[in-house]
Amino acid sequence: MKQVVQNYKSGELTVLDVPVPGCKPGGVLVRSAYSLISTGTELMKVSEAGMSMLGKARSRPDQVAKVMQSVATNGVPATYRKVMGKLDSYTPLGYSLCGVVEQVGAGIDDVKVGDLVACAGNEHALHAELNWVPKNLYAPVPDGLASRHAAFGTVGSIAMQGVRQGEPQLGEVALVIGLGLIGQLVVQLLAASGVRVVGADPDPARCELAERLGAVTCGDPASAAVETAVAELTGGHGVDQVYLAAGGGSNQPVELAARLCRDRGRVVDIGKCRLDLPWNAYYEKELDVRFSRSYGPGRYDPEYELEGRDYPIGYVRWTERRNLACFLDLVARGRVDVEPLVSHIADFDDAVETYQRLKDGDLKAVAVLFRYPEQAAEKAEAEAPAITVPAVNVKRSPARAAGTPVRLAFIGAGNYATSMLLPHLAPRDGVELSTVVTTTALSAANAQRKFGFAHATTDLDTVLGDKSIDAVFVVTRHSSHADLTRKALLAGKTVFVEKPLALTEDELSGVLAAVEESGNDRLQVGFNRRFAPLLQEAKKRFGARTGPASLRYLVNAGRLDHGSWYLQQGTEGSRFAGEGGHFIDTASWLLDADPVSVYAVATSGNEDLQVVLRYPDGSTATISYVTTGAAGFPKETLDLVADGKVLQLDDFVRASVYDRKRWLSSRLPKARDKGQNAELAAFVKAVRTGGPMPVPLESLVATTAATLAVQTGLAGGAPVTLENVR
Repeated sequence: MKQVVQNYKSGELTVLDVPVPGCKPGGVLVRSAYSLISTGTELMKVSEAGMSMLGKARSRPDQVAKVMQSVATNGVPATYRKVMGKLDSYTPLGYSLCGVVEQVGAGIDDVKVGDLVACAGNEHALHAELNWVPKNLYAPVPDGLASRHAAFGTVGSIAMQGVRQGEPQLGEVALVIGLGLIGQLVVQLLAASGVRVVGADPDPARCELAERLGAVTCGDPASAAVETAVAELTGGHGVDQVYLAAGGGSNQPVELAARLCRDRGRVVDIGKCRLDLPWNAYYEKELDVRFSRSYGPGRYDPEYELEGRDYPIGYVRWTERRNLACFLDLVARGRVDVEPLVSHIADFDDAVETYQRLKDGDLKAVAVLFRYPEQAAEKAEAEAPAITVPAVNVKRSPARAAGTPVRLAFIGAGNYATSMLLPHLAPRDGVELSTVVTTTALSAANAQRKFGFAHATTDLDTVLGDKSIDAVFVVTRHSSHADLTRKALLAGKTVFVEKPLALTEDELSGVLAAVEESGNDRLQVGFNRRFAPLLQEAKKRFGARTGPASLRYLVNAGRLDHGSWYLQQGTEGSRFAGEGGHFIDTASWLLDADPVSVYAVATSGNEDLQVVLRYPDGSTATISYVTTGAAGFPKETLDLVADGKVLQLDDFVRASVYDRKRWLSSRLPKARDKGQNAELAAFVKAVRTGGPMPVPLESLVATTAATLAVQTGLAGGAPVTLENVR
């Protein structure tokens, strides 16, 4: 098997062929799927190995002291041979991974072959294809948690143990100094504990990332911004805790901690930074300085780590293994988000090049993962299956009697419903706004007053049980769309649901099961851009295609406001999951087909996505969904190229088609028409006549499946196949 090793004397890094470890009793043999590079600890080792002998000595005075003791005991020659022999040996790298159990040793009964486990330890969770891991250094991965996210387990446990040492309380304020990998995780854990967090780091990108992940504010420790923020949040008293997650030789973190900590506050050292404590500053405030030892109780205890002797939970609540399991649970439940921390995923075979790029500064990263060839392929197949849409037998709704109004109900009356939908429906002939349902009585009353609903209620069953209501609009938060749609379909209603239709494959399957059970396929999802008059005219001018097309769609999405519920990814899904269906649907409509595969990649922090869709005739569509662009640049620009022709769309303000002759539309007013009015007209017509829905169910499902496949593809690092069986 292959393993990443380093010669500490020469600094040589290599991927070495080594024997497969045996599966000893009391542990399991694990085949790696992903292992995490600790860009702090491991790079420090790599950098030290490249130093001169004098440089190595200066960087490790603790080891020099051991050498001097050996000289005094064993003499210079023996000590020299011992030191040179140790330096001129290959040493392993790595201590945090996720993999599949390949063999189970005697005495192990909590996992079986094929189970996914997260593993810890700088002797047992190495950058290697196979590792033997003792019982107390692995934990089963919760169902649904991607293997590359579970690979963060050990580093997450380090951050968690540091937070436990700080003993945070609800409502306290904490300062995290150093916003590298550990610092970013500490920020999230503190925020999840009800603590307001201020971050300090000289890197603006890391400060911005920490703010997105839960920090109140972050800034350069050398500026006045951090001190000002602490003063405002604490009334001038200082923070309750400081977490030192920085490295390097500067004493600035320790001095900053003393300056910004309150009287009798707590300072927790998690990283490896210089600790020349300014005595007066720490004495005058009687600061409580604490150290966090790696993953938690049990670390460095051979009876615990190697022999599997657990500590009684009544005496030691949080051991290494319990911390590991706890962190995995938090990630699985969406309370901690590690995906934005993934800066780069490298193939295991490229390990040496990856370390070199990190060392040289060519690769700027918070976290880097190694992906292992055999397991990566297996996990891509297991975690990113082909999404199949089952055949559904449905019955069509009869036409309505002439002159009978279409009676509509709204579930939800938020900003989008009241600004983009109801203004088009309220004045429409042949439409009666029957009932509005909201979770708060006041919002229902406001919608009733403003748009003329006959009834306002907070009782959903009132709408679903009213046989006189023809159609229901689901315009609530994303997490409730699928369940409300399913209930409305089972109640026999025609349904208009704002995007997204579903946030998971299980939710999508539930909607399709409701269609199958009820025979009711009267469903429309709010993909309105295909109805935009400007885009419809441009498509008509472009004409039919004979060959495959290339489509480029740039979405300059911009930053979200602080506090936006779009940021609640744990419950409401990712931002692209909520909005991306618009752009996939538009691309599929322009190409007259549904995608057959999806490939997605992301920049550091998953802020900017590149989504490549492949279609049956060989056409491709690339959607660039970016949040880091200029606010003044148009939000949506699109180019379609095929058969010697080009279609361009400029943010629904102007469109053009280049053929033998050029067609250029008139520039529309600033109020862009993105198709909502035409979409609603088509929906109301379908309800009134009983005719086909504006968009076939197959297309709605394919777009939703493709949108979900983006996140699946990001997690698996491979294309996702979409299979539509009809």
